[in-house]
Amino acid sequence: MLARKGLLPDGFLLTRLAEDATQPSHIRPKSQRARFITKSGSCNVAHKNIREQGRFLQDVFTTMVDLKWQHSLLIFTSAFLCSWMLFAMVWWLLAFAHGDLEPQDHNEPGPVPCVTSIHSFTSAFLFSIEVQVTIGFGGRMVTEECPLAIIVLIIQNILGLIINAIMLGCVFMKTAQANRRAETLIFSRNAVVAPRNGRPTFMFRVGDLRKSMIISATIQLQVIRRTVTAEGEVIPVCQLDIQVENPLRSNGIFLVSPLIISHTIDRGSPLYEVSAQSLATEDLEIIVILEGVVETTGITMQARTSYTPEEILWGRRFVSIMTEEDGRYSIDYSKFGNTVPVRMPALSAKELDHTRGVQDSGPHEGKPQGWGLVRAGRGGYRRGGGRACDDMAAKPWYVPAEKEEEKKGQKKTVKLEEIGRETEEETMEDMSD
Repeated sequence: MLARKGLLPDGFLLTRLAEDATQPSHIRPKSQRARFITKSGSCNVAHKNIREQGRFLQDVFTTMVDLKWQHSLLIFTSAFLCSWMLFAMVWWLLAFAHGDLEPQDHNEPGPVPCVTSIHSFTSAFLFSIEVQVTIGFGGRMVTEECPLAIIVLIIQNILGLIINAIMLGCVFMKTAQANRRAETLIFSRNAVVAPRNGRPTFMFRVGDLRKSMIISATIQLQVIRRTVTAEGEVIPVCQLDIQVENPLRSNGIFLVSPLIISHTIDRGSPLYEVSAQSLATEDLEIIVILEGVVETTGITMQARTSYTPEEILWGRRFVSIMTEEDGRYSIDYSKFGNTVPVRMPALSAKELDHTRGVQDSGPHEGKPQGWGLVRAGRGGYRRGGGRACDDMAAKPWYVPAEKEEEKKGQKKTVKLEEIGRETEEETMEDMSD
């Protein structure tokens, strides 16, 4: 559909089909593994045996918005027809009670009717439609003979406005839903695990087909897996957050072009013990949630997808799709999900750490690497050396400077102000005159 609208090149679908045929697939032919979030982002959970169905009627507007288009249109049409028929019966009863339906001699003037030109139920039904939709053909009108008819006219007008307002509100909300903007946000069909900077890294690609930006875009990763506690309790849904690789330790992204979102598999990662062989038997699902504000409408949107073990390719990485042409960057979406093989051992990150000599009882177990900025005295800032945090007690992010000065000609030790996780000491020697 996107190719027909010109949003994607014609060869995109052919390339994706060829990609699926050439790349290894571990999908089970007999039974497909259940997943919580489908590739399109919808929730794959069936709610059964709900006894309190009346709760949905307490929030009628949300229920109407959540319905499918055919069901909503059927309800709106039924509401209009029922209201027209109801007030047609009321107008016919008024005319019958006032005697307007009795045959009259056209040569002699008769009594003034409540509503002119109503002779049957059909004419009453046509008058009901004219009143509610304010057509006003001019053949039928309410006279001042019957005050009750004026009251019915006011009630029908108010009820017609309420029905119109609800219908327009539901149609607007259904067309402006946040998931509509997510239709032009695409994720790679497969995720990959490849080495990056000497560490195994979980990666996938996300892109935006529209030129309008997603403001304050954030991305979140979660692992859903089945776990068993020490007491033997089975937890079918255990949600664990995954830290996205970002030097600022935040999940914010600038989605101006397709990005490769990465997660370094380290000691604190839920994928730390996953290897190429055990990946196929793992009962887990990695859910990706992209949130942001639509630039054109200001509505908060959310796009979702998930990756099962069959959709995670071990030892492959994404190809580059960005080139520079005529002073601007060009994106080739026909290679959006293409991957190439790379040399990577089939061992898990934990096994790789053991082969490299990293012991579980090491002095820096489970401690993140230092990445903060260090402020030296009153001068500027400089980035720390990336050393592991020591075993000292936790300190606040800001430690006042403490200077220890000695006499002239001796050494002077200056403690630096700490921003982040590092504490650095510099030793300076004053030169005597």
